[in-house]
Amino acid sequence: MEDTNRSWYFVERPVGEPDADCFELREADVPDPAEGELLVRVEYLSVDPYMRGRMRDSESYAEPWDVGDTLKGGVVAEVVESNSEEYDAGDFVTGEGTWADYSVLDADDVAPVDPEIADLPAYLGVLGMPGRTAYFGLLDVGEPKPGETVVVSGAAGAVGSVVGQIAKLSGCRVVGFAGSDEKTRWLTDDLGFDAAINYKETDDYGAALDEAAPDGVDVYFDNVGGSITDAVFTKLNLDARVAVCGQIAHYNDESVPTGPRKLPLLIAPRAKVQGLLVGDYATRFGKASEQLATWVASGEIGHRESVVAGLENAPDAFLGLFSGDNIGKQVVRVAE
Repeated sequence: MEDTNRSWYFVERPVGEPDADCFELREADVPDPAEGELLVRVEYLSVDPYMRGRMRDSESYAEPWDVGDTLKGGVVAEVVESNSEEYDAGDFVTGEGTWADYSVLDADDVAPVDPEIADLPAYLGVLGMPGRTAYFGLLDVGEPKPGETVVVSGAAGAVGSVVGQIAKLSGCRVVGFAGSDEKTRWLTDDLGFDAAINYKETDDYGAALDEAAPDGVDVYFDNVGGSITDAVFTKLNLDARVAVCGQIAHYNDESVPTGPRKLPLLIAPRAKVQGLLVGDYATRFGKASEQLATWVASGEIGHRESVVAGLENAPDAFLGLFSGDNIGKQVVRVAE
Protein backbone atom coordinates (compact mmCIF):
# COMPACT_ATOMS: atom_id res chain seq x y z
CA MET A 1 0.00 0.00 0.00
CA GLU A 2 1.22 3.50 -0.80
CA ASP A 3 2.11 5.95 1.97
CA THR A 4 0.26 8.87 0.37
CA ASN A 5 -3.17 9.28 -1.13
CA ARG A 6 -3.92 11.49 -4.11
CA SER A 7 -7.39 13.09 -4.11
CA TRP A 8 -9.17 15.49 -6.45
CA TYR A 9 -10.80 18.58 -4.90
CA PHE A 10 -13.51 20.87 -6.24
CA VAL A 11 -11.93 24.34 -6.06
CA GLU A 12 -13.93 26.65 -8.35
CA ARG A 13 -17.57 26.82 -9.46
CA PRO A 14 -17.82 26.92 -13.24
CA VAL A 15 -19.72 29.50 -15.25
CA GLY A 16 -21.00 27.69 -18.32
CA GLU A 17 -18.90 24.69 -19.31
CA PRO A 18 -16.49 23.45 -16.60
CA ASP A 19 -12.75 23.41 -17.26
CA ALA A 20 -9.55 22.23 -15.58
CA ASP A 21 -9.54 25.23 -13.22
CA CYS A 22 -12.43 23.64 -11.29
CA PHE A 23 -10.22 20.78 -10.08
CA GLU A 24 -7.08 20.41 -7.97
CA LEU A 25 -5.11 17.25 -7.19
CA ARG A 26 -3.67 17.09 -3.67
CA GLU A 27 -1.72 14.56 -1.65
CA ALA A 28 -2.29 13.53 1.98
CA ASP A 29 -1.88 10.52 4.22
CA VAL A 30 -3.88 7.41 3.49
CA PRO A 31 -6.97 7.63 5.74
CA ASP A 32 -7.72 5.16 8.56
CA PRO A 33 -11.09 3.38 8.65
CA ALA A 34 -13.21 3.64 11.81
CA GLU A 35 -15.35 0.86 13.24
CA GLY A 36 -17.74 -0.44 10.59
CA GLU A 37 -15.74 1.12 7.76
CA LEU A 38 -13.54 -0.18 4.96
CA LEU A 39 -10.34 1.25 3.57
CA VAL A 40 -10.43 0.47 -0.13
CA ARG A 41 -8.06 0.92 -3.04
CA VAL A 42 -10.05 2.42 -5.89
CA GLU A 43 -9.81 0.33 -9.04
CA TYR A 44 -12.32 2.22 -11.20
CA LEU A 45 -14.03 5.56 -10.72
CA SER A 46 -17.27 6.68 -12.35
CA VAL A 47 -17.79 10.10 -13.93
CA ASP A 48 -21.40 10.98 -14.78
CA PRO A 49 -23.33 13.90 -16.30
CA TYR A 50 -25.36 14.46 -13.11
CA MET A 51 -22.16 15.66 -11.43
CA ARG A 52 -22.44 18.92 -13.37
CA GLY A 53 -25.50 19.76 -11.27
CA ARG A 54 -23.49 19.23 -8.09
CA MET A 55 -21.14 22.02 -9.20
CA ARG A 56 -23.92 24.59 -8.98
CA ASP A 57 -24.56 26.58 -5.82
CA SER A 58 -28.27 25.87 -5.97
CA GLU A 59 -30.83 23.27 -5.07
CA SER A 60 -30.84 20.14 -7.21
CA TYR A 61 -31.82 16.51 -6.89
CA ALA A 62 -28.18 15.82 -5.91
CA GLU A 63 -26.62 17.73 -3.01
CA PRO A 64 -24.29 20.44 -4.36
CA TRP A 65 -20.57 20.21 -3.67
CA ASP A 66 -19.03 22.96 -1.56
CA VAL A 67 -15.89 24.58 -2.91
CA GLY A 68 -13.05 22.77 -1.17
CA ASP A 69 -14.84 19.40 -1.05
CA THR A 70 -13.24 16.18 -2.18
CA LEU A 71 -14.98 15.09 -5.38
CA LYS A 72 -17.22 12.06 -4.97
CA GLY A 73 -18.58 9.37 -7.26
CA GLY A 74 -19.25 5.71 -7.73
CA VAL A 75 -16.25 3.41 -7.36
CA VAL A 76 -15.34 -0.23 -7.73
CA ALA A 77 -12.62 -0.97 -5.22
CA GLU A 78 -10.60 -3.66 -3.44
CA VAL A 79 -10.81 -3.82 0.34
CA VAL A 80 -7.38 -3.15 1.85
CA GLU A 81 -8.37 -2.98 5.52
CA SER A 82 -11.71 -3.99 7.02
CA ASN A 83 -13.24 -2.96 10.33
CA SER A 84 -16.43 -4.84 9.48
CA GLU A 85 -17.37 -8.48 9.83
CA GLU A 86 -19.13 -8.30 6.45
CA TYR A 87 -16.00 -7.91 4.31
CA ASP A 88 -12.42 -9.11 4.28
CA ALA A 89 -9.27 -7.67 2.77
CA GLY A 90 -9.14 -8.69 -0.88
CA ASP A 91 -12.91 -8.47 -1.43
CA PHE A 92 -14.21 -6.26 -4.25
CA VAL A 93 -17.04 -3.84 -3.52
CA THR A 94 -18.89 -0.96 -5.16
CA GLY A 95 -20.28 2.17 -3.55
CA GLU A 96 -19.87 5.94 -3.43
CA GLY A 97 -16.28 6.92 -2.76
CA THR A 98 -13.97 9.79 -3.58
CA TRP A 99 -11.89 10.67 -6.63
CA ALA A 100 -8.80 9.24 -4.97
CA ASP A 101 -6.35 6.36 -4.84
CA TYR A 102 -7.80 5.22 -1.52
CA SER A 103 -11.20 5.87 -0.01
CA VAL A 104 -13.00 5.04 3.23
CA LEU A 105 -16.48 3.54 2.78
CA ASP A 106 -19.15 2.60 5.29
CA ALA A 107 -19.55 -1.18 5.07
CA ASP A 108 -23.35 -0.78 5.23
CA ASP A 109 -23.35 1.38 2.09
CA VAL A 110 -21.44 -0.89 -0.29
CA ALA A 111 -22.38 -3.95 -2.33
CA PRO A 112 -20.20 -6.93 -3.22
CA VAL A 113 -18.89 -7.30 -6.78
CA ASP A 114 -18.70 -10.62 -8.61
CA PRO A 115 -15.97 -10.51 -11.30
CA GLU A 116 -17.30 -13.82 -12.66
CA ILE A 117 -20.43 -12.09 -14.02
CA ALA A 118 -18.72 -9.15 -15.69
CA ASP A 119 -15.51 -7.15 -15.64
CA LEU A 120 -15.16 -4.65 -12.81
CA PRO A 121 -16.03 -1.48 -14.82
CA ALA A 122 -19.45 -2.93 -15.69
CA TYR A 123 -20.45 -2.45 -12.04
CA LEU A 124 -20.33 1.30 -12.64
CA GLY A 125 -22.42 1.00 -15.80
CA VAL A 126 -24.86 -1.69 -16.86
CA LEU A 127 -24.68 -3.39 -13.43
CA GLY A 128 -24.63 -0.13 -11.49
CA MET A 129 -26.56 3.11 -11.21
CA PRO A 130 -26.93 3.69 -14.98
CA GLY A 131 -28.28 0.19 -15.55
CA ARG A 132 -30.80 0.55 -12.75
CA THR A 133 -31.81 3.96 -14.09
CA ALA A 134 -32.50 2.41 -17.48
CA TYR A 135 -34.39 -0.51 -15.94
CA PHE A 136 -36.79 1.51 -13.81
CA GLY A 137 -37.04 4.49 -16.15
CA LEU A 138 -38.11 2.38 -19.10
CA LEU A 139 -40.19 -0.32 -17.41
CA ASP A 140 -41.87 1.74 -14.67
CA VAL A 141 -42.17 5.14 -16.38
CA GLY A 142 -42.12 4.23 -20.06
CA GLU A 143 -44.24 1.07 -19.65
CA PRO A 144 -43.30 -0.36 -23.09
CA LYS A 145 -45.65 -2.83 -24.75
CA PRO A 146 -44.81 -5.34 -27.50
CA GLY A 147 -45.08 -3.79 -30.95
CA GLU A 148 -44.62 -0.20 -29.75
CA THR A 149 -41.87 2.16 -30.92
CA VAL A 150 -39.35 3.39 -28.35
CA VAL A 151 -37.04 6.31 -29.14
CA VAL A 152 -33.97 6.99 -26.99
CA SER A 153 -31.82 10.13 -27.04
CA GLY A 154 -28.23 9.81 -25.85
CA ALA A 155 -28.64 6.20 -26.93
CA ALA A 156 -24.93 5.33 -27.00
CA GLY A 157 -24.40 6.43 -23.41
CA ALA A 158 -24.40 4.37 -20.25
CA VAL A 159 -28.15 4.68 -19.63
CA GLY A 160 -29.48 4.95 -23.18
CA SER A 161 -27.69 1.86 -24.47
CA VAL A 162 -29.31 -0.26 -21.76
CA VAL A 163 -32.72 1.35 -22.27
CA GLY A 164 -32.74 0.36 -25.93
CA GLN A 165 -31.79 -3.23 -25.23
CA ILE A 166 -34.45 -3.66 -22.54
CA ALA A 167 -36.96 -2.19 -24.99
CA LYS A 168 -35.94 -4.81 -27.56
CA LEU A 169 -36.37 -7.53 -24.93
CA SER A 170 -39.84 -6.07 -24.35
CA GLY A 171 -40.76 -6.63 -28.01
CA CYS A 172 -40.50 -3.03 -29.22
CA ARG A 173 -39.09 -1.30 -32.27
CA VAL A 174 -36.16 0.80 -30.99
CA VAL A 175 -34.67 3.95 -32.49
CA GLY A 176 -31.66 5.72 -30.98
CA PHE A 177 -30.09 9.15 -31.41
CA ALA A 178 -26.29 9.28 -31.07
CA GLY A 179 -23.50 11.61 -32.12
CA SER A 180 -21.26 9.67 -34.53
CA ASP A 181 -21.37 6.97 -37.18
CA GLU A 182 -19.29 4.73 -34.90
CA LYS A 183 -21.92 5.08 -32.20
CA THR A 184 -24.87 4.46 -34.50
CA ARG A 185 -23.17 1.35 -35.91
CA TRP A 186 -22.63 0.06 -32.38
CA LEU A 187 -26.31 0.56 -31.61
CA THR A 188 -27.60 -1.27 -34.69
CA ASP A 189 -24.86 -3.85 -35.34
CA ASP A 190 -24.01 -4.85 -31.77
CA LEU A 191 -26.94 -3.91 -29.56
CA GLY A 192 -29.83 -4.72 -31.90
CA PHE A 193 -31.44 -1.29 -32.29
CA ASP A 194 -33.72 -1.23 -35.33
CA ALA A 195 -32.49 2.19 -36.42
CA ALA A 196 -30.08 4.86 -35.24
CA ILE A 197 -29.81 8.54 -36.20
CA ASN A 198 -26.53 10.46 -36.15
CA TYR A 199 -27.85 13.79 -34.95
CA LYS A 200 -24.63 15.59 -35.89
CA GLU A 201 -25.11 14.63 -39.54
CA THR A 202 -28.89 15.16 -39.71
CA ASP A 203 -30.38 18.51 -40.69
CA ASP A 204 -34.02 17.54 -40.17
CA TYR A 205 -34.71 15.39 -37.10
CA GLY A 206 -38.40 15.19 -37.94
CA ALA A 207 -37.73 13.72 -41.37
CA ALA A 208 -35.21 11.30 -39.89
CA LEU A 209 -37.84 10.15 -37.40
CA ASP A 210 -40.41 9.70 -40.15
CA GLU A 211 -38.03 7.23 -41.77
CA ALA A 212 -36.78 5.48 -38.63
CA ALA A 213 -40.12 5.47 -36.75
CA PRO A 214 -42.80 5.49 -39.47
CA ASP A 215 -45.54 4.48 -37.02
CA GLY A 216 -44.79 7.35 -34.65
CA VAL A 217 -43.39 7.26 -31.11
CA ASP A 218 -45.05 5.47 -28.21
CA VAL A 219 -42.25 5.82 -25.64
CA TYR A 220 -39.55 8.47 -25.58
CA PHE A 221 -36.66 8.09 -23.14
CA ASP A 222 -35.01 11.50 -22.96
CA ASN A 223 -31.40 11.87 -21.84
CA VAL A 224 -30.63 14.99 -23.85
CA GLY A 225 -33.41 17.58 -24.28
CA GLY A 226 -32.97 20.39 -26.79
CA SER A 227 -33.92 20.19 -30.44
CA ILE A 228 -34.01 16.39 -30.50
CA THR A 229 -36.74 16.39 -27.88
CA ASP A 230 -38.60 19.16 -29.72
CA ALA A 231 -38.67 16.96 -32.82
CA VAL A 232 -39.77 13.82 -30.98
CA PHE A 233 -42.68 15.69 -29.38
CA THR A 234 -44.14 16.25 -32.85
CA LYS A 235 -44.24 12.47 -33.46
CA LEU A 236 -45.88 11.25 -30.24
CA ASN A 237 -48.70 8.74 -30.62
CA LEU A 238 -51.92 8.55 -28.64
CA ASP A 239 -51.18 7.78 -24.97
CA ALA A 240 -47.42 8.15 -25.49
CA ARG A 241 -45.15 8.15 -22.45
CA VAL A 242 -42.07 10.36 -22.07
CA ALA A 243 -39.47 9.51 -19.42
CA VAL A 244 -37.26 12.50 -18.66
CA CYS A 245 -33.97 11.17 -17.31
CA GLY A 246 -31.48 13.88 -18.26
CA GLN A 247 -31.06 17.13 -20.20
CA ILE A 248 -27.34 17.18 -20.95
CA ALA A 249 -27.87 19.60 -23.84
CA HIS A 250 -28.64 22.27 -21.21
CA TYR A 251 -26.35 21.38 -18.29
CA ASN A 252 -23.80 24.06 -19.15
CA ASP A 253 -26.31 26.75 -20.11
CA GLU A 254 -25.91 29.90 -18.04
CA SER A 255 -29.65 30.51 -18.43
CA VAL A 256 -32.34 28.11 -19.52
CA PRO A 257 -33.65 29.03 -22.99
CA THR A 258 -37.39 29.42 -23.23
CA GLY A 259 -37.64 28.49 -26.89
CA PRO A 260 -40.87 27.46 -28.63
CA ARG A 261 -43.62 26.25 -26.36
CA LYS A 262 -43.96 22.48 -26.86
CA LEU A 263 -46.62 21.60 -24.30
CA PRO A 264 -49.52 21.97 -26.81
CA LEU A 265 -48.01 19.02 -28.68
CA LEU A 266 -48.90 16.82 -25.69
CA ILE A 267 -52.61 17.60 -25.76
CA ALA A 268 -53.84 15.70 -28.80
CA PRO A 269 -51.91 12.48 -28.05
CA ARG A 270 -52.73 12.81 -24.32
CA ALA A 271 -49.05 12.08 -23.68
CA LYS A 272 -47.66 11.58 -20.21
CA VAL A 273 -44.33 13.22 -19.32
CA GLN A 274 -42.63 12.11 -16.12
CA GLY A 275 -39.25 12.87 -14.63
CA LEU A 276 -37.38 10.11 -12.86
CA LEU A 277 -34.72 9.71 -10.20
CA VAL A 278 -33.29 6.26 -9.70
CA GLY A 279 -33.01 6.78 -5.93
CA ASP A 280 -36.79 6.61 -5.67
CA TYR A 281 -36.55 2.89 -6.47
CA ALA A 282 -33.92 2.04 -3.84
CA THR A 283 -36.07 -0.60 -2.16
CA ARG A 284 -36.15 -2.52 -5.47
CA PHE A 285 -32.49 -2.22 -6.43
CA GLY A 286 -31.86 -5.85 -5.57
CA LYS A 287 -34.42 -7.13 -8.06
CA ALA A 288 -33.17 -4.85 -10.82
CA SER A 289 -29.54 -5.78 -10.23
CA GLU A 290 -30.39 -9.48 -10.29
CA GLN A 291 -32.28 -9.19 -13.58
CA LEU A 292 -29.59 -7.04 -15.20
CA ALA A 293 -26.90 -9.52 -14.13
CA THR A 294 -28.92 -12.36 -15.65
CA TRP A 295 -29.25 -10.51 -18.95
CA VAL A 296 -25.55 -9.64 -19.02
CA ALA A 297 -24.44 -13.17 -18.14
CA SER A 298 -26.65 -14.64 -20.88
CA GLY A 299 -25.47 -12.13 -23.48
CA GLU A 300 -28.97 -10.68 -23.92
CA ILE A 301 -27.63 -7.26 -22.92
CA GLY A 302 -24.28 -6.05 -24.19
CA HIS A 303 -22.25 -3.25 -22.68
CA ARG A 304 -19.19 -1.14 -23.34
CA GLU A 305 -17.02 1.02 -21.15
CA SER A 306 -14.80 3.89 -22.29
CA VAL A 307 -11.81 3.67 -19.96
CA VAL A 308 -9.52 6.62 -19.27
CA ALA A 309 -6.29 5.53 -17.57
CA GLY A 310 -4.93 7.35 -14.54
CA LEU A 311 -6.47 9.23 -11.62
CA GLU A 312 -4.66 12.34 -12.85
CA ASN A 313 -6.90 12.27 -15.94
CA ALA A 314 -10.24 12.06 -14.07
CA PRO A 315 -11.23 15.70 -14.82
CA ASP A 316 -10.56 15.17 -18.53
CA ALA A 317 -12.75 12.06 -18.46
CA PHE A 318 -15.56 14.05 -16.84
CA LEU A 319 -15.27 16.98 -19.24
CA GLY A 320 -15.30 14.56 -22.17
CA LEU A 321 -18.89 13.66 -21.34
CA PHE A 322 -20.04 17.04 -22.66
CA SER A 323 -18.28 16.63 -25.99
CA GLY A 324 -19.55 13.08 -26.46
CA ASP A 325 -16.14 11.39 -26.23
CA ASN A 326 -17.46 8.24 -24.60
CA ILE A 327 -19.24 5.23 -26.04
CA GLY A 328 -21.13 3.41 -23.30
CA LYS A 329 -20.05 4.14 -19.74
CA GLN A 330 -17.20 6.57 -19.07
CA VAL A 331 -14.91 5.35 -16.27
CA VAL A 332 -11.44 6.10 -14.96
CA ARG A 333 -9.00 3.28 -14.23
CA VAL A 334 -7.27 4.40 -11.05
CA ALA A 335 -5.21 1.41 -9.87
CA GLU A 336 -2.65 -0.23 -12.14
